Amino acid sequence: MRVTYDTETDMGYIYLVDEIGPGEAVRQELTEDGSVILDFDAQGRLLGVELFGAKSRLHPDLMAIAEKSG
Repeated sequence: MRVTYDTETDMGYIYLVDEIGPGEAVRQELTEDGSVILDFDAQGRLLGVELFGAKSRLHPDLMAIAEKSG
């Protein structure tokens, strides 16, 4: 698992696989409240989770290990 965080946009991404290749995420589902996008592969397996407002939503332990950009 790998976590990234963009300080400019306050977006976080939790990779549930080592890497997501181009075109590998073929389906995205937005949660009801519109704050999370789930990325799935062609077999319906969850690849990663994108979070809006990540700084206030991610556990401090995850924020501490997040690769930061922005």
